[in-house]
Amino acid sequence: MDLATIDRLLTTTRSVRKRLDLARPVEAEIIDRCIEIAIQAPTASNAQHWRFLVVTDPEKRQAIAAYYRRAFQDYIRSRTPAGERFAADDPRVTRARKVSESSIYLSRHLHEVPVHIIPCVEGRVETASVASQAALYGSILPAAWSLMLALRARGVGAAWTTLHLVYERDVAEVLGIPETVTQAALLPVAYYTGDDFRPAARVPAREVTYWNRWGETA
Repeated sequence: MDLATIDRLLTTTRSVRKRLDLARPVEAEIIDRCIEIAIQAPTASNAQHWRFLVVTDPEKRQAIAAYYRRAFQDYIRSRTPAGERFAADDPRVTRARKVSESSIYLSRHLHEVPVHIIPCVEGRVETASVASQAALYGSILPAAWSLMLALRARGVGAAWTTLHLVYERDVAEVLGIPETVTQAALLPVAYYTGDDFRPAARVPAREVTYWNRWGETA
């Protein structure tokens, strides 16, 4: 395998918001192929009970975006600024303003993004044990991330969002999703502009990696 190419794909696949091309449609063939790749991801007990709802209908995208904006506005009002949560030299602080700006942009233009993909999984977690919850989400989240990687490799961007889940049942009603199915995320999907994505500033791995016992670093 070409490790340089793989490492670049893994380290530069970003949540694309402001650089989504809102005017260019995404071919159904690309979506189909990327989902075929995505479902090679692991799934608990080989159940393969993932589902992907692809939304291209303008009215349905408008409805989803309206719920998303409502949840986003509540989130913005209630969140604590990054400068109050982290140390001044924390990389999350230095990126906070740009992330905030791009998130606001997406909330205003979500309805214009040509494709919305909602990764779903059959089952619910409300009364499940921790192990069952992990198995359920573990059966869809790896596939959803693989989908984002496959899209990126083809020049198509996506953003990992979950705020619409504040109104999960309302969105489910719009899209006819059964009550027995869990929505895991919302991926706004479009071709992206430019190709100068870089690795993001992250807390160093050595600071979040423990060996043999919690809190013990190598």
